[in-house]
Amino acid sequence: MTTPELDEREDQEEAGATRPPAPESPKARISWQKLTILPAVLVAVLLATWLWFRQADLDSISENALSGGQVSKALWQHIQLTVISTFFVLIIAIPLGILLTRRAFRKATPVAMAFANMGQATPALGLLALLVIWLGTGTRAALIGIIIYAILPVLSNTIAGLRANDPTLLEAARGIGMSPLGVLGRVELPLAVPLILAGVRTALVLNVGTATLATFGGGGGLGVLITTGITNQRMPVLMLGSILTVVLALLVDWLASLAELLLRPRGLEVDV
Repeated sequence: MTTPELDEREDQEEAGATRPPAPESPKARISWQKLTILPAVLVAVLLATWLWFRQADLDSISENALSGGQVSKALWQHIQLTVISTFFVLIIAIPLGILLTRRAFRKATPVAMAFANMGQATPALGLLALLVIWLGTGTRAALIGIIIYAILPVLSNTIAGLRANDPTLLEAARGIGMSPLGVLGRVELPLAVPLILAGVRTALVLNVGTATLATFGGGGGLGVLITTGITNQRMPVLMLGSILTVVLALLVDWLASLAELLLRPRGLEVDV
């Protein structure tokens, strides 16, 4: 092989060695195991419960408690209590957490956190009883009690997420001419999303559990089945209310975990 041909071959090899690798396709955020395993388990639990009730020998009290659409009504009331209370928790706790991390309001943070801690430290049943005395029985008292009880995780995680941001990144954003609102919306909040979503997930599960106590204030929900089963000593009614509550809590937690994965900024993902 002649010298020009050798030189040309060496140039081609050097070009191939320095050529940047082809970009990898982005990994799927949600695996098939994440999408299928827990729903399959929940479906199996519900199917086993349905089959058990098909062959169970229910007395007249149990049949009256479960007939006439009582189960679907209690389940729908429970879902409504969870969704509405979580909505109000979000529109209260996240803006308040943002406000308390601004320089003008930082001194008020200990006071706000103290009230939020008091709301969760108070026994849920006692808090609901106080609200019923003040507001009377009904859905309103139950919703306010659930909201007060679930504000703390979202508020504390919003504050922690915004405070954990690297100050040099914020200074760089201001240095390129971004307004305070732009820094908040395009830098601070995206970086704090993982912690905020973790707080929202915790609040959702708390709301599902606390909503069972709404029955003591006339708010309905699956707590009606649980208390009916306890007071009348009817184990099938108690089991059905408890199983539906557990399944709903696990389903809500699963949906929240999917939202947590989908809404997390890709720049914050760590390859393992």
